[in-house]
Order: sequence, then C-alpha cells, then structure tokens
Amino acid sequence: MNWDQTLRLRHIKCFLEVARVESVSLAAASLNITQPAVSKTIKELEELLQTPLFNRVGRRLQLNEQGRIFQNHAAASWLELSKAKDRLRRETRRRELRIGSLPTAATELVPDAVLTFSKDTPNSQLKVRTGPNWMLFNQLRDGQLDLVVGRMPDADLLTDIAFEQFYSEDVVCVVRPDHPILFDDHPSDHFLNYPLVMPPRGAVIRPTVERYLTSIGMTGAQGAVETVSLPIGRRIVQRSDYIWFISRGVVMDELLNGSLISCPLQSDLLAGPVGVFTLANATPDVERSAFVQILRDLSQRLRK
Repeated sequence: MNWDQTLRLRHIKCFLEVARVESVSLAAASLNITQPAVSKTIKELEELLQTPLFNRVGRRLQLNEQGRIFQNHAAASWLELSKAKDRLRRETRRRELRIGSLPTAATELVPDAVLTFSKDTPNSQLKVRTGPNWMLFNQLRDGQLDLVVGRMPDADLLTDIAFEQFYSEDVVCVVRPDHPILFDDHPSDHFLNYPLVMPPRGAVIRPTVERYLTSIGMTGAQGAVETVSLPIGRRIVQRSDYIWFISRGVVMDELLNGSLISCPLQSDLLAGPVGVFTLANATPDVERSAFVQILRDLSQRLRK
C-alpha cells in the first residue's frame, strides 16, 4: 500500500488526540465522531505505517516506542500546518491603511491614489482623515496614522517625521471670473480694496501667505474670513468680491473649468513642496509602500 497517497489529515488528527487523552472514547467525544470511527482510523494508520503505535494498559491506550517517534514528527507537521493556515488567514483578511490628507492633496492626489490602490489591493481598507497639520502629524507620531500627504510645514513640526517631496506647488489668489481686480495690471496693488479669505492660523500655508503679504507691504493683514475648506471658500468667492489665498491643488478643478480665476502674482514666496510624511523610524509595511509608490506615479502624471 502506498502510504503517502493514502494518508489523510484525519489520520494525523485522530492519532494525536488519542495519544493526548489515551482513550478512544475520550478522543471520539473530543473529535465529535463515533468510537468505532476512531478505532478504524487508528487501525488504518497502523496498517499504513506497518507497525503498532499503542499499547493497551487497562482501559488506556499508551504510545509505544514507534508511536512516540511518529508523534514527534506528526505533532511538528500539524503545528506547521496550523501556522500556515493562520498566516494565510492574516494575509487574506482586510488590511487597514490609515491616511492623513492635508487640504492641498485632498481634492485630487489622495482621491486618485485611493481609487488606484483599492483597485490594485482589494483586500485592504483605507481610512482617510483630514484636518489641520498639527493634528495629523501628532496622530502620525502616536501611531494613529500610517502616513500623511500634503504640503511641507515649518521644520519644527517635523520632529521624528520623514518627508519625501513629489512636486512644488504654489499658493494662489483666486476670485470669481468677473471680479474687478482682474482688470488691473497689478492686482496685488489693490488687495487692500477687497476683503480677504485667509488660511486659518495653524494651516500649513498660513506663514507662506503672511510672508507674501509682508513682501507687498501688507504686514499683519487679517482675513475677514479664515478657511481652507473648498465648499465654503468657493461659495464665498463666487458670490462676492472676496479674494481667497489657497493652495492651487485645492481649487485645481475650479481653475481648469473657469469657475474661479487665479490672479497673476508672480512671486517665488508662494511656492512650497508637496509630498508624503511617514515616521522616520517606521517599520517596513507592504501596504504603505504600495500606496506611496502610487502617490509618486500619480504626482508625475498630474504635474506634467
């Protein structure tokens, strides 16, 4: 009899249980099968191995020398099979990737990356959070986020955080298409004549906007409204003479379809790097690495 073609997992499982409890009746109860089925399985195994495995001592079945040898190998094999099953279960269950998105990446880069990643990795679940930079960076340090995507802030906010730049993006000043300031040759000369929508204090681009305003003689300028929210800022600007300082990425679609117009400012002070933030000592992670690579690829295509 060719034992390697006839041996089944039920033989191993039944043998190990009988060896453990030293009783056919107890093994049958544990395995939820009949006592005759246990006896038949053990007999088949002994015939396959061509040797007895147990000695009967009263009502107990005790392993003999051959049985102990087989038990050592069978138990090790069963353990390895259990490990393989557990690993496969972990690999196939839904994996969670937690992403923080700053406003400049929330309207185009991150949504497009989410769609690509979900298509390529259907067993993963993405959780995307938005919020101010200080909150997202704190959550990254605390292990509540796996990565953050957005514009680089001042260096003092990046303790223990690594940054990879994808591209440079400017802050723009946007208005409605028929805003009077668009008819001026030098729009920045007339900012004082109109109410401003500014990024709130704590926003990554707030210091950038303040430095620019200082450079044109508007030191300490305050916004009548403070927001980086696209729905709110867009609605305000489209229905008034407000002018809004906001990252280009936030209003990219509106600029492309002409519902908002960017004032020509021509200042290097408004540019800044956009990329991905991860913990400097983060352990390797397949899902995070895959998502970052998607961000790299999309960034190259979006900025061509």
